[in-house]
Amino acid sequence: MLFNVFAMVAEFEADLIRLPTKEGMRVAKAKGRLRGRKPKLNAHRPSLRCDELEAMLIYSMNVSVDGFIADREGAFGWTAPNEEQFRFHLAQTRELGGYLCGRRLYETMLPWETDPSMRDNELRAAFADVWCAIPKVVFSRTLDSVQGNARLAEASVAEEAAAALDATDKDVSIGGAGLAAAAIELGLVDELRMFRNPVVVGGGTPFLPPVTEDIRLDLVETRTFGLRVIYERYGRARDESD
Repeated sequence: MLFNVFAMVAEFEADLIRLPTKEGMRVAKAKGRLRGRKPKLNAHRPSLRCDELEAMLIYSMNVSVDGFIADREGAFGWTAPNEEQFRFHLAQTRELGGYLCGRRLYETMLPWETDPSMRDNELRAAFADVWCAIPKVVFSRTLDSVQGNARLAEASVAEEAAAALDATDKDVSIGGAGLAAAAIELGLVDELRMFRNPVVVGGGTPFLPPVTEDIRLDLVETRTFGLRVIYERYGRARDESD
């Protein structure tokens, strides 16, 4: 989304997600039960976007060429979108029915709900309206309360993800990196969306966590914004039997 708080794949056809653990399979059962479907527990769980209307859990961030969402100092100024990309982010945000976020992402985005100066033009005001309308669940070990259209998480990542998906017919997004890593390790993320910026930062916060086993992804969509940013959208690869 507009925040970089949007990253890591070294090659287009060899991106990695951890295979579901036993805990992930238990979570998938709960997720399937809450969403009214029989879950597929095989490693190659299909992307749902192409031919099903079921809501998905999405992880979307800006990323450097070498796969980082922030540099060693935690900066991500190189991710500032132009107007075309801003409008694209706005359209994608309109499609969300919920957002699971870590404390840092929540605090980064809070001004869109609390600071009137963020509405200094029509486009930014439109984004603020859309962002304010999205229910958010904040995962934090230090916050006692949250502001805006948000609540603190009361359950595990798996349970909160299942509940968020059950509460809407729209997609649900998840971020920052630490929270998304937990969801990826449990096999809960249906799509990865990256806005790859033309910069190499050499280290920092990676988009994806370390993995022990790989799973192929389908490249669903690409788009280039001007001559700078490449949007890459990946879904879980389907089994040949699907």
